[in-house]
Amino acid sequence: MSSQVPVYFADMRAGHRENLFNKLTRLLDAAGIERVVQRGDLTAVKIHFGEKGGHAYIRPTFLRRVVDRVKALGGKPFLTDSCTLYPGERKEAVSALTCGIENGFAYAVAGAPLVMCDGLRGQSATRVPIEGGLLASVSIAQEILEADVLIAVSHFKCHELTGFGGALKNLGMGCSSREGKLEQHSNVAPKVAEKFCAACLKACAHEAIAFVEGKAFITAAKCTGCGRCITVCEEKAIQIQWNEEAPRVMKKMAEYAKGAVQGKDGQTLFVNFITQVSPACDCYGHSDAPIVPDIGILAATDPVALDQACADLVNQTQGLPNTALQQGHEPGGDKFKGVHPAIDWEITLEHAEVIGLGSRQYELIRLEPQGKSW
Repeated sequence: MSSQVPVYFADMRAGHRENLFNKLTRLLDAAGIERVVQRGDLTAVKIHFGEKGGHAYIRPTFLRRVVDRVKALGGKPFLTDSCTLYPGERKEAVSALTCGIENGFAYAVAGAPLVMCDGLRGQSATRVPIEGGLLASVSIAQEILEADVLIAVSHFKCHELTGFGGALKNLGMGCSSREGKLEQHSNVAPKVAEKFCAACLKACAHEAIAFVEGKAFITAAKCTGCGRCITVCEEKAIQIQWNEEAPRVMKKMAEYAKGAVQGKDGQTLFVNFITQVSPACDCYGHSDAPIVPDIGILAATDPVALDQACADLVNQTQGLPNTALQQGHEPGGDKFKGVHPAIDWEITLEHAEVIGLGSRQYELIRLEPQGKSW
């Protein structure tokens, strides 16, 4: 049996001796942030900006504590996220940064500049060779690669395609380019609906789009999956073919997560908030009722151990009634299958461990209260 990885856990209890923000700072220290961040390090704090209309994303005031701790160690933090694959509020940098600022991730609140890690249109990236089971290389956002340090701060919740979303999803999907997101979700080229405006024809860098009898067609043999056409299409006529099976998506995502941290040994830290555990992704323009009560905040230098610990804590918790949770309410019940019964959520963790990204064996270390807080 492999040795257990330390995962540090701060519950939600707070009081006049220590509020939850101070508790988060103490959690970062316990997890070893002083060994991760060195003076002058450009530090990417990878977050999810949230979608307009949603509210379950991590509050910017908590990110301020992460930023402040990085600054205290001499690092130079920036908050970062990537463009979405699908057309919407965050499909390119201008819209995404506007969404992030309107959701509270402004410098005045979080204390750090906002930088899109994949450039203006989600194309700024480099192919990184990896040793994975499915992929030989992955397309990772350029600013993730160029940052000295990567701290991924993730909202742990359910997900309709992968069962759960946490550190591994924040790394795998969140740190990839648009090309990378398409590679994870689909194995065929996009297609064009009936509407068209010719913007895609000009944007395609590979001459894969042509007009035939007044309609745009994508030649699959020429399409590289870069996703430029998706970005420029204001008519939303470019349709992604979400045809990849969920198990392969999860495995590809784990391999992309490996690519995101490659070359950063000892320079990564992962923080998960098990709060407002919603039944679906934060990319929707709404947030449904949480399926379990708020549990706490966890941190580790191993994203696999961290996500495994979070999944176990969620499953050990009594589920909430009148939510999307249909079964498994009892402590020990599978909450993720209780929301998405067709998804084998452990595939991501299993594959991540197989490819050497981390270990599922962990030791949960609870922060002792500082005096009696209540």
